Amino acid sequence: MEETLPWVVRELPPPGSLDLWLLRVSDVPAGILDEAVLDATERQRAAALMHAADRTRFTAAHVALRRLLGTYLSLRPEEINFGRDTCPCCGGPHGRPTVLGAGRELFFSLSHRGDLALVGTAMAPIGVDVDLVSDQPATAELASMLHVDEQAELAALAPELRPRALARLWTRKEAYLKGLGTGLGRDPALDYVGSGRPQGPYPPSGWTLLDVPVDRGYAAAVAVRGELDVTVPTVSRLSGPDVVGHTPRLLGRDAVPHASWLSDRDLAGHTFEALQTERTPP
Repeated sequence: MEETLPWVVRELPPPGSLDLWLLRVSDVPAGILDEAVLDATERQRAAALMHAADRTRFTAAHVALRRLLGTYLSLRPEEINFGRDTCPCCGGPHGRPTVLGAGRELFFSLSHRGDLALVGTAMAPIGVDVDLVSDQPATAELASMLHVDEQAELAALAPELRPRALARLWTRKEAYLKGLGTGLGRDPALDYVGSGRPQGPYPPSGWTLLDVPVDRGYAAAVAVRGELDVTVPTVSRLSGPDVVGHTPRLLGRDAVPHASWLSDRDLAGHTFEALQTERTPP
């Protein structure tokens, strides 16, 4: 592919597929986040967070999102203008997030919790969610918000198995609600998403829900409208070069990214060869 743009260009995920990207925030060296690409609203939201760790996670997640979307839409990360679709619940302007003025339509979703940030992209409405596995007292309170059949499913488990099962159910639930564009504006008790067991029940009609392999101590899920060609999603790992200022080479969808180690020269603003990625272990 001819090098005509000063940033990476990726082909859009084909219909029936999706791309998933995972960032471990602690992998990003302190003080090098490319905050300049964020808009005023994002900076205000980050500044309003009380704890430094929360501010770092928010900033890293949103910088990574902008950089990824830019590679699909042939835009610099700072050129991306976010908007919102109409909310399916109330008709207000706070539905599914979109990129305004993009030449190509791409659906995306972002979730961040603890040390992880997860981004999903597809050519159909998509939602992703990542969460920590909570302790048993927190499990009981959260479970009470679920569909009655999901509550029964959890109650049938031994107490020590419930936190993990709840995290799996809850991430599937939030991923689906994000895909709908409602988020938690829609009562989580209304829809049964289940745990994906072969004996059923199945996800809501017209949707595919998959568990996403992430780090130990976390659960994650993705929901996409329509059928997918995969039953176990592949996750690409983001790293330091993906959230700092750099000018990578042009890449096609099938190109193999070159792995680069961070150095003092890189952190000073010199060019990286490409985005560093690796497969996420199960």
